[in-house]
Amino acid sequence: MGERIGERIIETEACVAEGAAWLARAEPRFARAIELTGPLPLRRRPDGFDQLLAAIVSQQVSVAAARAIQGRLEAAGLTAPEAILAAADEEMRAAGLSRQKIRYARALAAAGIDYAALRAAPTEEVVRTLTAVPGIGVWTAEIYAMFSLGRADVFAPGDLALQEATRRLFDLPERPRPKALRDMAEAWSPWRAVAARALWAYYRVETEREGVA
Repeated sequence: MGERIGERIIETEACVAEGAAWLARAEPRFARAIELTGPLPLRRRPDGFDQLLAAIVSQQVSVAAARAIQGRLEAAGLTAPEAILAAADEEMRAAGLSRQKIRYARALAAAGIDYAALRAAPTEEVVRTLTAVPGIGVWTAEIYAMFSLGRADVFAPGDLALQEATRRLFDLPERPRPKALRDMAEAWSPWRAVAARALWAYYRVETEREGVA
């Protein structure tokens, strides 16, 4: 387990297992969920411009479509900030980007984010820096902090799967709204990112059991 600026960093499967054990002790419902799901995944990703560009590309399109667009961007050499800023709109449209996503990609390329500095920045600063870029919302910023930076104590209460998994696991009458879920997740600190992994895994088990695609 690494630590930077006082925040725990998830680096290995052992870190996730430590958090899962803590959650299982703190909340019996998590113990039940983890018993159903088995070991939780690490799900670490690289950080940097590529990850955020991919997040913009994937907005409101299927996984298959996002992969296809990403492949065309890579084939055209449109994966670095300098290339995005130098490219004509026609080139980016040919890769499959809408007018709005072209604007977002250019805004990200022009933002001059110091990705290395974000690794040592407090999570609140990470979210504030990223959401200042058009096209990057709080959910994207929190997912980036969780998986690209490995923050152990970040949550994404705007995620519909997390809301639905929480409703099921905690027998709630309806999906908690983001503010209510954020408040609820305070009890899962300092392992909120592991709680998210557990809830996503539980959601997959539950929907597969019901035959939902």
